Amino acid sequence: MTASTIVPVILSGGSGTRLWPMSRPERPKQFLPLTADETMLQLTARRAVGERYGAPIVVANAAHVGQVQDQLATIGITPAAVILEPAGRNTAPAIALAALAAPHPESALLVMPSDHVIADVDAFHAAIAAALPLVGEGWLVTFGIAPDAPETGYGWIQTGEPIAPGVHRVARFVEKPPLDRAEAMLAAGGHAWNGGIFLFRADMYLGALAAHAPEMLHATQTAMRQAQVEGICHYPDADAFAASPSDSIDYAVMEKADRVAVVPVAMGWSDVGSWDALHAISETDPSGNAHRAQGGEVIALETTNCLVRSDGVRVAMVGVSDLVVVASGNDVLILPRGRSQEIKKLIEAMKESAPKA
Repeated sequence: MTASTIVPVILSGGSGTRLWPMSRPERPKQFLPLTADETMLQLTARRAVGERYGAPIVVANAAHVGQVQDQLATIGITPAAVILEPAGRNTAPAIALAALAAPHPESALLVMPSDHVIADVDAFHAAIAAALPLVGEGWLVTFGIAPDAPETGYGWIQTGEPIAPGVHRVARFVEKPPLDRAEAMLAAGGHAWNGGIFLFRADMYLGALAAHAPEMLHATQTAMRQAQVEGICHYPDADAFAASPSDSIDYAVMEKADRVAVVPVAMGWSDVGSWDALHAISETDPSGNAHRAQGGEVIALETTNCLVRSDGVRVAMVGVSDLVVVASGNDVLILPRGRSQEIKKLIEAMKESAPKA
């Protein structure tokens, strides 16, 4: 492997609670076959294979080590390293662990969440190719998702002047906006959603941490230096890692660094952040229903515009519309379409009603 090889960094530490009851802390959504026969993790890993790419570095929760290794082995991918976080400290420290494990200081790291959908992989690869020359010069690059709605659940990026074909300087990052501001940005053009996918050299990222988040850099360096290593599995020192500030890459680095670029791209992206989002990207029958049984059975008569999932029990529906119905294990979720973001309320209510130990 050479320093010019792109090293995929797959972030797999999320808990995926917004897709309860199928997604749970012990098996969050990246390990589920939500959009295809393969899991979200497997589809993510497949996006970055071939002559240009090296073996991936996976950063995951220590509790999920078996699932990571088994699922990647099933598709014939052996990671260069699996870094197992003793606790979640957000994306900036997680990426620092991967950068410290990179095979070369100048390795280009392609940072990808493990639980996103990219329908047009060719467009993604074209965006990567457009970014690479700037990455070689030391720029930190993010990929901006071409917006098609005034989305308030994502951060936005305002694109600045062009600095290379298809690449712009970032003018500013915008927090998750209220609806009126999102509508204004969509109408104005020159804005993109922040999809959380990045490309930069390992040494440039670590240098940015040294300048803007030195405590985080010190903590992650110590955690990796004192890590236990078992084959490809790295267990960073828990006490050292706990000393790191918990912060996203956007806050810790991207909003503060000088040479930050964005490649706007339309690539059929979704973060599958809710059951409604999954319905929006799923194939539907002539009645608008998206149903998929993974070990269960779904029967829908005179039913329209519903999302139905089961991994065990039979779900039978007659004469209903615009529902989300998900059956997993001993739990069944039923709610109107358009309200799946309220699952957080359900989970809090279930915690409050649980028997006290």
